[in-house]
Amino acid sequence: MTAIEEFIKKESSAGIVLIFVTVIALLLKNTGLSDFYDAFLNTPVEVRFGALHIDKPLLLWINDGLMAVFFLLIGLEVKREIIEGHLSSPAQVVLPGFAAVGGMVVPAAVYLYFVGIDSPGTQGWAIPTATDIAFALGVLSLLGKRVPVSLKIFLMALAIIDDLGAIIIIALFYTVELSTLSIVVAAAALTTLVVMNRLGVDRKAAYVIVGVILWISVLKSGVHATLAGVALAFTIPLKQRPGKIVGRERSMLKSMEHDLHYWVAFFILPLFAFVNAGVDFRDISVEQILTPVPLGIAAGLFIGKQVGVFFFSWIAIKLKLAKMPDDSNMTQIYGVSILTGIGFTMSLFVNSLAFTDPTQFMFADKLAILVGSFASGVIGYLVLRYSTHSAKG
Repeated sequence: MTAIEEFIKKESSAGIVLIFVTVIALLLKNTGLSDFYDAFLNTPVEVRFGALHIDKPLLLWINDGLMAVFFLLIGLEVKREIIEGHLSSPAQVVLPGFAAVGGMVVPAAVYLYFVGIDSPGTQGWAIPTATDIAFALGVLSLLGKRVPVSLKIFLMALAIIDDLGAIIIIALFYTVELSTLSIVVAAAALTTLVVMNRLGVDRKAAYVIVGVILWISVLKSGVHATLAGVALAFTIPLKQRPGKIVGRERSMLKSMEHDLHYWVAFFILPLFAFVNAGVDFRDISVEQILTPVPLGIAAGLFIGKQVGVFFFSWIAIKLKLAKMPDDSNMTQIYGVSILTGIGFTMSLFVNSLAFTDPTQFMFADKLAILVGSFASGVIGYLVLRYSTHSAKG
């Protein structure tokens, strides 16, 4: 099995797990077990080491801590793909790059159309711009050989660029007041990591220890702590120094990526989905669902994503800036474009940054993410399922 096939298989399986834990969370939140569910989310977790004191409920430890590990994995994937993977040459980047830009710009515009520029919900414009790669590839995998491998690679590359865009958005637009001292410590930690990379340090433990210091300082700085994961990833060596391993080549980056995949796919993301997807339908009225913010989120995911991804892909192909993925057609490109509207975990994460009070919209915003993602998954599957072209995988 090739690396790309292994990646797709893991992400596809993870999508099934995400569906399961989401259903469990919804059942708990909408039954008599709701109080136990809320108590679990608000379990106090405190770490104290000398003057260092971090006291957060379990929900925030997951969103700020475990999700930093998720973004570490994203960073490792991005670095590998840029250096030697499917984003390593301009020809490979053009189509998914165009598609990803369209998939961020158009959904944001659709959201702002519904919400307005000066309304209290404006800061949620980035919620419908993200794609949940696990769910999207999970749906695509259900189609088997009807969908060529080239189309799966296109979706994966698009989602990776999409995630990179989300990282930039979080860094630029979802940062609170900054602590100068913490930023200085974070800069020193990052500099240390870069120097370690240049000197050829090949001990994972060394990078992890400095990475933890980086995470703590970023957490205290006001910049979102998950960005520490990305920064750490970019300093992990991809190439092994000559002579280190006799008889075989070993990459620290690939090794860490392989080890983290299972933890992220089958523990971190499911746990994140479990604690963030619990929406109490009993407290949501039709009037609340039809307010601008929920409508903007759902429309951004279901309409904005497919229009943006497909239109920008069509432009790139028609202008001969990029070529069609092998053994595919425009109907299948459109089907994949719809699937990118499955925001789910990424949209829930950005939602938690945009609206720090989870009751601000009485959970109608989270419900809109679920509705927009579900509609995108079902319609995207049907379009691909009944497309006239059947490709060999």
